[in-house]
Amino acid sequence: MTALPPPLSSSPPNSGPAVRTPARLTPIDTFRGLTILEVVAHHASGMALRQTEAGSTTYELLLILNRTLHFAVPAFVFLSAVVLTRSLLKRFDPGRYFWRRLTRGAWPYLLWSALYIGWYVWTGQRTPDTLTDPARWRDWLLYGKASFHLYFLLVALEVYVVLPFLLPLARRKPSITAALLIGLAVQLGLYLLNREVLRLPFPASTVLWYALPIVLGVAVGSRLEEFQAWWRRRRLVLLPLLVAVYALYLPIALAYAGGTPVTPVVYSGLSWTYTALVALSLLGLAYRLERGPDWLRRGVATIGTVSLQIYLIHPAILQLLERRGFPDGRPIGLLLTTLLYALIALALPALLGRLLLGTRVGTFLFGR
Repeated sequence: MTALPPPLSSSPPNSGPAVRTPARLTPIDTFRGLTILEVVAHHASGMALRQTEAGSTTYELLLILNRTLHFAVPAFVFLSAVVLTRSLLKRFDPGRYFWRRLTRGAWPYLLWSALYIGWYVWTGQRTPDTLTDPARWRDWLLYGKASFHLYFLLVALEVYVVLPFLLPLARRKPSITAALLIGLAVQLGLYLLNREVLRLPFPASTVLWYALPIVLGVAVGSRLEEFQAWWRRRRLVLLPLLVAVYALYLPIALAYAGGTPVTPVVYSGLSWTYTALVALSLLGLAYRLERGPDWLRRGVATIGTVSLQIYLIHPAILQLLERRGFPDGRPIGLLLTTLLYALIALALPALLGRLLLGTRVGTFLFGR
């Protein structure tokens, strides 16, 4: 799920950047760090919701937090489009490009799908007979359902295939503002295409659901040197717009999470707009942190360098910790325990990821 920066990495967000010294940490790493912090907080809040009485004040506050933090995948798709567009505009070697996407994207997806399939059976969350069900394997591999979070890796693979076809658009350096509007229109068109014609069983697990962040990312990637100036000019409009869209999005998101029927196109449209504006705001914040406290910038960016490792491993850690249990009693105990569990789920994969960066084991497990 930030003055001109140092040279940016050409690796896609949340896909395991190369080893860097602290001096080479970039705003892109900071964006990755901010977004992976959101991912862990989002999943930890979901865990806490399962331990809280529905309808209580604590439950309602956790649900608001959970729905507010529901933007990681579009943000990472946006950043993938930004970084890869910038790289492809410099040089597009199809053989090298698709080989790197195969080894850095397809292999980790298949490996971790297999690992989580085994994990869910081993921990009793699925019965062993699911392993012989072809329909389950279809959903696990074709729609990223081996675990609830792995669909992002599948979407990322589809983004890698789509982006070279958008190079003519990138070379024209489209306006970022226009891309926001055009991307929303394209997204709506694809939504209607799926509803009326394709009828995919899990459209949000396919690239069709992320046309807006892709188009927006292509525009930003083609004009990245201009982004800070653009953000300074537009933020006085975009940030109030984000607040207004959030005010419309949140009640519908809460109703949807609570099982109340909502109008799908309205909910989806508000979700697309909210997450796109959050992605732009996160990139603006990442550049702003370049001028902030050095410890904060380096801390967040360092976490960003192992965002893929955290993304892949933290759900299993949260599941183990949830089985360990929560203290009975006041909500403060639940919240403090949730915070502790979130920190453990963040720190352990981050430490492992840093230790394995640049090693053969790290390459085998994470594709780099």
